[in-house]
Amino acid sequence: MAMLHHSSLRHGALALALALAWPAQAADGDLPMPSTRAKAPVTLNFVNAEIEMVSRAIGTMLDRQILVDPRVKGSLTITSDKALPPQEAWRSYLAALRGLGFTVVENAGLLKVVPEAEAKLQAGTVSIGAPSARGDQILTQIFRLNHENPNSLVAILRPLISANNTINANAGNGTLVITDYADNLQRLAKIIAALDQPAASEVEVVTLKHALASELQPLVQKLSESSPTPGVPGAAQSQASATSVMAEPRSNSLILRAANPARLATVKALIEKLDRPIADGGPAGQIRVVYLKNADATKLAEVLRAVLASATSGAGAGSSGSSSSLTGLDGGSRASSIAGTGSSTSASSSGVSGTGGASAAATTPVAASARPSTGGQIQADPATNSLIISAPEPVYRQLRQVIDQLDTRRAQIFVESMIVKVDASKTADFGIQWQGLLSNSANTRGIVAGTNFGTGGNNIINLSLGGATAATSGSTTSVTVPGQGLNIGFINKLNGVYTLGTLARFLETQAGANILSTPTLLALDNEEAKIVVGQNVPFITGSFTNTGTGSGATNPFQTIERKDVGLTLRVKSQVGEGGTVRMTIYQENSSVNSNTTSGLITDKSAVETTVVVDDGQMMVLGGLMKDEFTDSDGRVPGLASMPILGNLFRNDSRTRVKSNLMIFLRPVVVRDQTSSDRIALDRYEVIRATQRNNQPEPSILTPINEAPVLPELPGTRPAQPAPATTAPN
Repeated sequence: MAMLHHSSLRHGALALALALAWPAQAADGDLPMPSTRAKAPVTLNFVNAEIEMVSRAIGTMLDRQILVDPRVKGSLTITSDKALPPQEAWRSYLAALRGLGFTVVENAGLLKVVPEAEAKLQAGTVSIGAPSARGDQILTQIFRLNHENPNSLVAILRPLISANNTINANAGNGTLVITDYADNLQRLAKIIAALDQPAASEVEVVTLKHALASELQPLVQKLSESSPTPGVPGAAQSQASATSVMAEPRSNSLILRAANPARLATVKALIEKLDRPIADGGPAGQIRVVYLKNADATKLAEVLRAVLASATSGAGAGSSGSSSSLTGLDGGSRASSIAGTGSSTSASSSGVSGTGGASAAATTPVAASARPSTGGQIQADPATNSLIISAPEPVYRQLRQVIDQLDTRRAQIFVESMIVKVDASKTADFGIQWQGLLSNSANTRGIVAGTNFGTGGNNIINLSLGGATAATSGSTTSVTVPGQGLNIGFINKLNGVYTLGTLARFLETQAGANILSTPTLLALDNEEAKIVVGQNVPFITGSFTNTGTGSGATNPFQTIERKDVGLTLRVKSQVGEGGTVRMTIYQENSSVNSNTTSGLITDKSAVETTVVVDDGQMMVLGGLMKDEFTDSDGRVPGLASMPILGNLFRNDSRTRVKSNLMIFLRPVVVRDQTSSDRIALDRYEVIRATQRNNQPEPSILTPINEAPVLPELPGTRPAQPAPATTAPN
């Protein structure tokens, strides 16, 4: 025992020496010590000691108070053969707690021993950038990514983090937020740095010497996508590691971007093998076939022949035989094209005024099959929508550059037109009519006096004569009915016949109409579209009757011209720079008003104009605002001017008609299939919702309780009720 005590004295002297030489702060890279005044080394000798007792001793060593959560229960064993600096003792304490599922967090200057699952919620230390701390204390570290998507790294790093700790990704600013032990954060930082690398190499431009960039690009792109990922046989190629190949027609080059230099070298070697000269133009000689994707082959062939003819004439070869042939053929093609356009216009107009049972527009093909455009070095095959070019390699290269620039997808314009018509009319009539007879008792002599206004059933004389005729003849076919409104009369009986002596008439009428039409059209850029919604009405244009010597007319006939009556909209749109749309518009709204002996009378309102409007904006094309007032009265001169009694000698009528007609237009430029699908699905769901809302009432007596409904498209939401459409005031 004395030897042990002597040894303890020597150990205490050594501990005192170490305490004088050991610095207060931790070494670089260690977990920062809690602020403390402790400097002397300590010897740890805790065997199966309660956590609370050990924490109290460590707090005394650090000269800090350590609180223990009530949920923290258990015993610790921490021993050391020699005196340890406070930093090492602190780390040993944290390691022992971690083994039992507990840890220490520092929040607002207070040290707390909590379960590991609670540490991520109470840890107050947050670091940004590369982690520098080490140890078994839980910290929150924010990693900023430069290249990789943080969401893709979550699946990789999640298994490497303690089950009780968390990892979160913020794709908005490209960061990862990880809460874990400091030692594990050091390891995760190295993994993140290795994975956060550029997904593609720098851009490489390969200039072609013999092949055309537009022809070689699809082949190289397809071969690059089908090649496996280097080092991973059979692995699928991800979007980030895909190889991009783009054609640059101006310099006849290919622009490459690959995931790594090895893949880039593979693609460049492939291009070098394909970019070789072909003897005599290949198996087909100097004849090449170019398949078009968007442009019309017949029209494009005419344009290219015109360009080629002007280029050859400008180069001084206009007097050559081939050049003359090309110019003549090109002119003939243009002439036939103009003639074809004229015939098409004629057919269109005849469709409006056809003389057959059906309009010519209903029997004329939508687009007649074009014949192959022949002549010169450029020919068109409409069946395959391709161009056949017979030209030397330099000329073919120039033509191919022009073709690539013209054969692009054209935008479409969705035009929505709204025709709003609101009519309101008011009519008011007031009048008193009377008839009187002053005669002797035998009614042989007398004086008749009275007033009468209006026509038909509004006139007292017509009513009296009609009643007298019906009474004498016994027939009611000739009875005249009083006009509309309130009619108050006084009757007299003369010779057994009742006649009107006095008639007072009061009438006020109101009529209104609110019509909204929304025709819509979708057409290619710079192409005309037309929609007609209405009736095909016959108009008699002539008649002939051959009067023979017999009993009457023989072989009569009439000539009839049919015309479309209803709503007509013709639009030709052109997309300009900056999202503007230039539109040439003709809109007509017609209806049959009445039928007379001379023929049908139609009402017509039309607008023809050229406007410029921004994409998706609404504008008013034109309209009519009409307010009419008509005042008429019939009176007996002099007598009608008397106060009060003058109403017995007059009849007043007033009419007011207000009409509002407005035409609105809204074009929407459709540049891709996604926008076109969105518009089509929207209209489809509106019609489907209208059909669903207009189902018949269930009935047992009439067991047909379902009306047809459009089928639900896969991947779409259930149809919602159609929104109510309101017209502008």
